[in-house]
Amino acid sequence: MHRPLTALLLAATVVLGACANKEIRSKANILEQTLRSYAATIRWGDITQATSFIEPKVLAEHPPSQLDLDRLRQVRVSGYEETPPVPVGENEVRQTVQIELINVNTQTTRSIVDHQVWKYDEASKHWWLTSGLPDISRHE
Repeated sequence: MHRPLTALLLAATVVLGACANKEIRSKANILEQTLRSYAATIRWGDITQATSFIEPKVLAEHPPSQLDLDRLRQVRVSGYEETPPVPVGENEVRQTVQIELINVNTQTTRSIVDHQVWKYDEASKHWWLTSGLPDISRHE
């Protein structure tokens, strides 16, 4: 009598474990896709599209200034070298990216370090950038 119940519990445990594992893989796949898309957007200099990666509440509370947007439009990205994302919680990762820039007016080059913070929204199943666009006014 206990054997069918044990088998049923074992099967339920395997199914629940597989579902949880699938959800973790899906979240990781979404993160990978988001980071790849964001990197491509920054590389191509599409600032308008880049703002769409910022978490809506953060964007509403801290929109990029016109000066920041103008600065970003004044440079071209010649390199984008990211480190692997580092989990700092169940729904947060941090990534450090070195970005090589060329000023379109002066043709001078320099690099900046962008410290990105990405948070996962369970409801929308979406990773959002909460650290904002790269600050190219800093020199590191």
